This record gives sequence, C-alpha cells and structure tokens, in this order.
Amino acid sequence: MLKQQLNFKLSQKLSPQQIQLMKMIQLPTQAFEQRIAQELEENPALEGGKEESDEFDDEFSNEEYDEGNEVIETDINVDDYLSDDEVPSYKLSANNYSADDEEKQMPYAAGTSFTQHLMTQLNTYRLNEEEKEIAIFLVGSVDESGYIRRDLQDIVDDLAFTQNIYTTEDKVEKVLKVVQELDPAGVAARDLQECLLIQLARKEQTPSIALAIDIIDDSFDQFSKKHYKKLIQKLNITEDQLREAIHEIEALNPKPGGTYSGNNRIVEHVVPDFTIRIVDGELDLTLNGRNAPELHVSHDYKNMLKGYKESTEKSKAQKDAVMFIKQKLDAAKWFIDAIKQRQQTLYITMNAIMHHQEEYFLSGDERKLKPMILKDIADKINMDVSTVSRVANSKYVDTPYGTKLIKEFFSESMKNDQGEDVSTREIKKILEITISEEDKRKPLTDDKLAKILLEKGYPIARRTIAKYREQLDLPVARLRKEI
Repeated sequence: MLKQQLNFKLSQKLSPQQIQLMKMIQLPTQAFEQRIAQELEENPALEGGKEESDEFDDEFSNEEYDEGNEVIETDINVDDYLSDDEVPSYKLSANNYSADDEEKQMPYAAGTSFTQHLMTQLNTYRLNEEEKEIAIFLVGSVDESGYIRRDLQDIVDDLAFTQNIYTTEDKVEKVLKVVQELDPAGVAARDLQECLLIQLARKEQTPSIALAIDIIDDSFDQFSKKHYKKLIQKLNITEDQLREAIHEIEALNPKPGGTYSGNNRIVEHVVPDFTIRIVDGELDLTLNGRNAPELHVSHDYKNMLKGYKESTEKSKAQKDAVMFIKQKLDAAKWFIDAIKQRQQTLYITMNAIMHHQEEYFLSGDERKLKPMILKDIADKINMDVSTVSRVANSKYVDTPYGTKLIKEFFSESMKNDQGEDVSTREIKKILEITISEEDKRKPLTDDKLAKILLEKGYPIARRTIAKYREQLDLPVARLRKEI
C-alpha cells in the first residue's frame, strides 16, 4: 500500500517580538488604538504624549544586567502563532467601530426591542388567559425578518412541553391571526406569500390591489417565476393591468421585521486607515493620524535607573527591582519602535497599491482596475506576501469614490482578444453595465451576454459569465424580466 504524506509547513526562526509586530500590522485602526491603550495600561514605563526632554540612552546595556534577556530564537510554526485560537478582546466587538461616535452601543440586544414593540401592541387586545399565553409565545417566535418560520404543530408541542399549555392547531391559528394584525404590516407571516397577502389586505381595495391579491393568492408560483404571458392569459387581463398590479406588489415589504428601527444588526462603522486625494492632478496618500500616536519612555523609570547607578551599595533586592524596571523600559522602547515599523509598512504597501492602480484612483472607473495579486505588490516593496495580505485584508482606504476595503483592488487576470492581461474586476464591471443597460422586457441570457462580451474583446465562456453574474448577485435573465 502506497502511503503518501504531504507536509506543507512553514517553519522559520522568528522572535516573539517579530510575531507581535506581524499581529500589529494586521490590526485596523480601531483595534490598533485598543492595543495601544492596553499597552499603556500594562506597562508603566510607557507614556502617551510628547516627550519633554532628550531620548533615553540605555546606560544599562552591560552584560551584568542584560544576561538572560536576549531574544532566544527557536524553530516555530508561523501559522500556529498567527492563529486566532486565543481571541483578543478587540475581536469581540464590531471591527473598526469608531471611538468618535456618540452612540457606542445598542440599548437592547438585537431583536429584543422589536419583540417589546410587538408586546406593547399585544397588550391592547382583549384575550383570555390561554389566548394571551399563546400570543406571547407566538410573538417570541417571530424572527428578525418578521416571520414565524415554524409549523403550527411544532408550536402546539412546544406550548405543551415548555409552557404547560395544551391546545390545538386551530386555536393557535386563531391567535396567530390576531398577532398578524400587529404593526408593521405582514409581521408573523409564515412565508412570503402570506406576508404579501397580509399587507395587501390592509390597503384600500382598488382594482389594482384586488388583482394583486388574486395574483399572490392563486398564481404566486407563476408570479415569482415572472411568467407574465401565462398570467395575462390565465387572468384574462391586459399588460397594463398586470403592470399596475405588479407595481403595487413591488411596493410591499418582504421583510417587515427590518422596518423597526434598531431591530437588526449593529451598524459597523469603518475608520479608514488611509486617505487618497487628488491634488493638482496627482494622487496624494496619507495615513490616518490615529495610527501615529505620540508615545515616549517614562522619565520616572529612567530616573530610577540613574538613581540605582549612582548608589554606592547595591543589594539583591535593588538588583531585582532594577531588572524589572529595565525589562519594562525595553518593552516600551520596542513597542514605540514596532509602531514606527507598522506605520512604515502600511504606508509603503498602500503607496505601491495606489501607484499600481493609478488609473483607477484618478478616474474612479472600475474598468480601469489592473490585474493585481498579492505577489505583485510584495515584489515591488520587497516584502513577504503574507505581510501584504495582512494590510489588504483588514484595512480601508477613503477615496474620492467612497471608502473601500483594500483587498477589493486585487483581482486575477484574464486574456482579452489582443492577448493582453485584463482584470477580472474589469470584466465583471462591463458585465454589470451590460445587464443594467439591457431591455428589461427581453433580458439577455448568459449565452447572449457571452457573445456581447466577445464582441467587446473578451472571449469568456457562458459558464464563466454565469459565475460572474452570481458573484455580482444578479439573477438569471427570466427573473430580471419586467413588463
């Protein structure tokens, strides 16, 4: 029996300080600020603000006190050290949540406020004790989109097991109709069809609304698949009548739970790590000032060392104390150095990306994004691919065209009909524009899209068109059809 074993193991000699530096490079601005705050709290030899006097000269770099303090390098698995097994505190909060924002947290956990909103309305209804308990349970079963996605028999069983309420499906359905009268319209529906019908029933019953109800109630499958010709024949209506009914349906809310303020997720606030501006026709790159804190080594700690040096008697306790002081000073000096290295790495990396994509940053036209992979930038700045990856995957840049995640500028390349390398991002943008400009009465199939892109100079297979279309979250031609 042939036994094959493949070991892909990256093993290098890295000091703990180098590992810490890599992790610091990966931190976005907000998390980096938290890291600084943590270091200031843990190391009394590190202080914030401008330094008032000369920089500290290490007067105690002699062998007597440096013994045993040198960095011991051993073979380590880099991936193990960079794994997220031990989740740091900054990972437990919204990434890049700005400290400048006044509202730092939600007053309720997500969904709780929506439930309370429904309960407040429920208290205005006259229900007997059993009905009220069932109604409360149903409200508690409403998900964040506003639906109850459970079979009524399961709810009956749960009421018996958890609430000691023995009832029937008919009784639960009767109470459900009451819960479905609550605002926002469509809440507590069991599926999209019921949700839309509840909302239509509350509207003024015009001919268009009546037709919309017929369509959703009796022909929902044909409507959802946009088989408009079949609907016109089945319902014996004109195209204009169908268009008006569809207009009414499209105005409805498919997720009524999302209409309640504060119900869904906490909004993630992004703090850009870089800013790119166009000044006199040239690109200007700046690093967010929050990435360049003013830190210095504590003068009190330096004075303690000087006092020890000047003392005539040096006891063991004093030696132990001075070793502790020196360790803290070394850590403070290293941390300040690491911040400078982080700043330099971020700036050099982003500067290379900016110049590689200069045409895009000057125009904002995504079709001018060049093919660019991590190795392209790593080779330009003579750094490791993993370092570029840490910058690209976690940093944002504020551009004249909005705030962008840096990794969005990276893409693989494909050949056009001239044999030139073009970005897959460029092709996707052209595909997106082509679909947006199509005749919605006769949307383009993937085959037709492939032919159009071929005419534009991009020989792409139909299956690749389908893949890119799905990545752009665009439905198939039939579902893009309008009347």
